[in-house]
Amino acid sequence: MFPTRITEMLGIEFPIIQGAMHGLARAELVAAVSNAGGLGTLSAFTFPTAQKLRDEIRKTRGLTHKPFTVNITLLPTIHKTNSEEYITAALDEGITVIETSGRSPEPFMKLFRDARVRVIHKVTAVRHAKTAERLGVDAVTIVGFEGAGHPGMNDVGSLTLIPEVVDSLKIPVIAAGGIGNARGFIAALALGAQGVLMGTRFMASRECHLPPKISQWLVEAGETDTLVIGRSIRNAARVMKTAFSQKILEMEETGTTLPELLPLINGERSKQAMEEDDINSGVIPCGQAVGLIHDIPSVAEIIRTIISDAERIRQRLNNTGITA
Repeated sequence: MFPTRITEMLGIEFPIIQGAMHGLARAELVAAVSNAGGLGTLSAFTFPTAQKLRDEIRKTRGLTHKPFTVNITLLPTIHKTNSEEYITAALDEGITVIETSGRSPEPFMKLFRDARVRVIHKVTAVRHAKTAERLGVDAVTIVGFEGAGHPGMNDVGSLTLIPEVVDSLKIPVIAAGGIGNARGFIAALALGAQGVLMGTRFMASRECHLPPKISQWLVEAGETDTLVIGRSIRNAARVMKTAFSQKILEMEETGTTLPELLPLINGERSKQAMEEDDINSGVIPCGQAVGLIHDIPSVAEIIRTIISDAERIRQRLNNTGITA
């Protein structure tokens, strides 16, 4: 059901990939996605050391025998040798698919090729997708401006970006940003994507260990309840619209410098917000797909519903003669 180049390449049942949510993409969530037929993603830098990542990979393997991947964020703030330690840990543990994001994976492509792993690179612009293909990655994920985390600086939505990237590349394209149900899934495939990546939808799942108040916020929020911070430091991030994130935005508008902003927007503050169940303790990434969320089911229920609803949509389109 819905076989694509991505399901064939990655050895998964459904072309649905879980986003690498920092602090949340841990063994239980990752294994649940993989067990349900998708591809779970561990967020490497959720773990303070490469050894902790090794431990989490082993824990995940204890929960699933199906494929999963590890995301390595190559942001400039992360030292190259540190990235290499995490990459080496993942490869030593037998990970066969690596997701890279943040900047060009070029410095590590020989390492990946020597290890014979599949590489999926996450991008936010057509030009970056073309560069990634030239460097030899196996697939790219294109993130529209609706997406959580870092959707780039160009403010271009998924409906435009997906077909542009598909038309520009020969390698498979995965769509991300604003996708949270079967209609988004079918739309992405119709636009030429070979799979979808969802983060916000999987945040609101029983296997994602968010505290009660933040989980309830996700259920009650609408599509306008996110905002973009970080433009002033050219690192735009879509996050929950809260008193805290609105204060960050005001600081940026008055010329607050990067050293002043960093203590407020770093991962530790996000971790603190989730630990304290207080959305105003830090910025928490969240995409516009939050407007599509009305419950907190299990991961298996999320994927099963998307696939069954997508099959009904496909049948309806067949009956109207829209598809062959």
